[in-house]
Amino acid sequence: MRFTDQKSFIDLMARQVREFQTTHPTIRQWTVAYSGGMDSHALLHVLTSPEMGLARTLRAVYVDHGLQSASTAWGEHCARVCRELGVPFRSLKVDARAIAGESPEAAARRARYAAFSAQIDTATALLTAHHCDDQAETLLLQLLRGAGPHGLAAMPSAARLGQGWLWRPLLEVSRVELLTYAHQHHLRWVEDGSNTDTDFDRNYLRSRVFPLLQERWPSVSRNLSRSARLCAEAADGLDSTAGADLAQVITERPDALHLPRLIKLSDLRQRNVVRYWLRQLGLPMPDHRQLRHLLHDLISAREDRQPCVRWPGGEARRYRQTLYAMPPLTHHQPDRRFIWRAVRGNWPPLDLPGIGQLRLQQRVGGGLRFAVLADLSLTVRFRVGSERFRPAGRRHSQELKKLLQDAQIPPWQRDRLPLLYHQHELLAVVGLGIAAEHRAGVAEKGWEPVLIGLS
Repeated sequence: MRFTDQKSFIDLMARQVREFQTTHPTIRQWTVAYSGGMDSHALLHVLTSPEMGLARTLRAVYVDHGLQSASTAWGEHCARVCRELGVPFRSLKVDARAIAGESPEAAARRARYAAFSAQIDTATALLTAHHCDDQAETLLLQLLRGAGPHGLAAMPSAARLGQGWLWRPLLEVSRVELLTYAHQHHLRWVEDGSNTDTDFDRNYLRSRVFPLLQERWPSVSRNLSRSARLCAEAADGLDSTAGADLAQVITERPDALHLPRLIKLSDLRQRNVVRYWLRQLGLPMPDHRQLRHLLHDLISAREDRQPCVRWPGGEARRYRQTLYAMPPLTHHQPDRRFIWRAVRGNWPPLDLPGIGQLRLQQRVGGGLRFAVLADLSLTVRFRVGSERFRPAGRRHSQELKKLLQDAQIPPWQRDRLPLLYHQHELLAVVGLGIAAEHRAGVAEKGWEPVLIGLS
């Protein structure tokens, strides 16, 4: 054990706090993810030490998943401990039910971090009590799942979370060292009975596998944690290469790649840049087999085909010489209609379920003329066929289907583009243009319709 007394542990934590403050000078608020267990209790307790200098900027948040009957009592325990420590406390209730294909652990984690993210701003860091043994377990789990360097990098010590930062200051500290500190300070914590349920992969590793590994290799947790740091360095190098490649293959749309430039890269760099691109888009990562199909099926398809490769949480499509990635398209009902009205001269955003959010943004020299929208309500519809439209710059109206084809708008988007009508007159096709007779002039104020979220 590295820490022979509590002072050395406190000194380590104080140094880590100072270093984090130096590299993240905007942080003014420290929020501890407090579950009531031993790990997070030890973290919260040590951060209240005078050496930390955090007394006025420290708070704790408990997330009640509602998955166990004792969760309310655990929250009450956390509130009591925080009162004793003089730390502001908040309890958050979340819906942690799993969606189709999601494990209970993943659902709880998703709900927990969504709640945390909503609680922090640009001046806040969320601190979790993940320690060295947790890191080793994460790496081994990822290895058993066949993960690559990014997965084997396990948990970074610091990462963006919402508007703020997520920080794991205990990754150099073992569970035994935390337990020693907790006993020295006579801390009281709750025990989650589910932590002994070996039906969960992490619990199985912790109770069955790691004791055997530690018996043979006492430093297994620290060695695996070091491997995670080395994998993180390797992943950073791959990302650097991918970033440079992405700059060469990206189009004017962040969700689209130029295929002729992509296929000039080696197979290895194609896979690397596509993984990087999908992470930048916030999409789940396809597995090795799905990624192989994505690159082979979409790149090798004839230009007149429109292939699609799907995986949980994402899909990729090809149209002409462009590769697109997006969340799975939802079922679309083209006969839906929405009424959109101004409120005191302003147009509030209009939510279009399964499509996105429609907004009108003020601009000069484009968009719908202010006078056109004065005291109007608009009807938002979708293409059903036979529509004709004359966008600005055209002398005659044409079939909307032909205009969308000429504009090279991907086929799966054409029926999802909002059409703005006043009575029976088509004023604008979002993503295509404004009707010629209603477009604002060069120096004239206008409203530009913009759709947020369409893939």
